[in-house]
Amino acid sequence: MNSMTLYVERNSIVHKMDPITKIIYVIVSIAVTYILPVHLFVVIVTSITLLLLILGKVFRKILPIIGVSILLIISIIIVQGIFHPDNVTELFSIGSITFYKEGLSYALLLTLRVINMLSSFGVLILTTRPDELVERLIKVGLSPKIGYVFLSIFQLIPQMQSMMGKITDAQRSRGMETEGNLFVRMKAFFPLLGPVVLNSLNDTRERAIALEVRGFDRKGKKTFLNETVVYRYQGIIQLFLGLVLVGAIIGRVLL
Repeated sequence: MNSMTLYVERNSIVHKMDPITKIIYVIVSIAVTYILPVHLFVVIVTSITLLLLILGKVFRKILPIIGVSILLIISIIIVQGIFHPDNVTELFSIGSITFYKEGLSYALLLTLRVINMLSSFGVLILTTRPDELVERLIKVGLSPKIGYVFLSIFQLIPQMQSMMGKITDAQRSRGMETEGNLFVRMKAFFPLLGPVVLNSLNDTRERAIALEVRGFDRKGKKTFLNETVVYRYQGIIQLFLGLVLVGAIIGRVLL
């Protein structure tokens, strides 16, 4: 995996898919779980998303990202299980706290949505080279400036991690304690935060200068380093995703 992106190099069918198709999948897969809030349907959509991660050989990479949301999921289960306005049927009690069937059912729906949302973005980010994605967006008419913003977002987390690691190593070499109990880590956090922020601002300035030198704002027709790739079945897949979205809307109206 490139240290400056979250992209994972693999030889898989998902990696060979059109980036635009993946973006459409992200939008559709998230939208339909809200348009048609049926547990079985949301389970199917989430399962398809996880299957794409498995086919893309990046399933393990999404687990830490889902793990970060565990606290959110736990809070959803607790709040909805106890305080959901439609709570009627008591399911079980822990001491004086009662959990209700209706609230836990809705919490399950929200949890599936969260997992599907994170996983669908994982399908896009983990299996698509950022430069390829931006080029495809620009070729279909997106502004290069917006494309650059997309690219910057994809590189933000890896860059911050890399910078944090370098600064931590530098401070540790000067005798700063950065490992130990929670108090020691919190004490070391703020001295590390300043250099990270300042280096980020400096990096942003250097990028702006580099873009200006390379004629980023220059008017006229732009050329691309990579040739346009024709992806097999992209039209059929995009049409199918569009039909799924329309079908979910019709299903919601009929329910």
